Amino acid sequence: MNAERRERFEREQAQETLPAPSYPDLPAARMEARRRHLLGEIDRQAQARSPRRARRPRRRAVLVLGAALAAGATVVVAGLGSGTSSGPGQAPPATAASVRLLERAALAAADATPKKKAHAGQYVYVKTVGHTSALSENQDGRTELLRENENLEQWTSVDGSASTLQREEGKDSVLRGPEDGGNLGSPTYAFLATLPTDSRGLLRLIREDAEKNHGAGSGSTTGPDQQAFVAIGDLLRSGAAGPELTAALYRAAALIPGVDVVPDAVDAAGRRGVAVARAHAGERREWILDASTARLLGERTVLLEDSAWGEAGAEVSSVALVAVGIVDERGRTP
Repeated sequence: MNAERRERFEREQAQETLPAPSYPDLPAARMEARRRHLLGEIDRQAQARSPRRARRPRRRAVLVLGAALAAGATVVVAGLGSGTSSGPGQAPPATAASVRLLERAALAAADATPKKKAHAGQYVYVKTVGHTSALSENQDGRTELLRENENLEQWTSVDGSASTLQREEGKDSVLRGPEDGGNLGSPTYAFLATLPTDSRGLLRLIREDAEKNHGAGSGSTTGPDQQAFVAIGDLLRSGAAGPELTAALYRAAALIPGVDVVPDAVDAAGRRGVAVARAHAGERREWILDASTARLLGERTVLLEDSAWGEAGAEVSSVALVAVGIVDERGRTP
């Protein structure tokens, strides 16, 4: 397929998935340059991967989606829904439709306001609705599925110097702030401001962190590619990433093998959108985006097959972002 036909094919795929953008497209030359870069990085990423399979650990599994609980989110099993593969144990490159959608999300994020940076003494405010789930083993050895409420508001210190305030059903809880100013598992605005904003370098950093606990020999069933996708989703939902880094996170996700598009998805607030998704081991993790603006609405995990978590098609977890912003004091809203 020559370049012109390939570009036309990709454009038609994207148009079938999304309506026309509410902001102007980039000039043709710039869009072509971005497309070539993203697809080139996808090819290099896919060729560099070795066909490894992670072993399933024998331990209690817990699924959580809050950014402050990102460490628990790593044990989620989530998998390649189409069943396609480019080699033994190896996912194919991200689809053209997902690359296009992620680029739209990146452009929308880069254009987001306000551009003014947060400073020490301020707080990142996030309001969510929805639920997460956990598998717990009882004293008699039986496994129990627990459903946990995620209807809450949270204020996190910009630089991690102050404690976190969490409000759930009108009740306030003060939590210990992130240690050492934050990290990938417990991000603060100040920590995220130190991360690279080129997609390749950013993904390399995130994937190296994922390799520590989900690489070969770790016993993890998640694997570094899936964990990198999970980690990027956690950072996007944290509300602490500025416009430039948010754009870079979306572009980094386009370099992860196995990323695809789900044309129709509904978040925990009942808002309908289109999802960027990655599946692994019987579950699919979805980032739900507004179809018109490409703004992140929320995230959910859907079962692709029956398991201890429930029947195929069930939403194991679904959390919607209702409001995000920077405020001067805990307890205030944007």
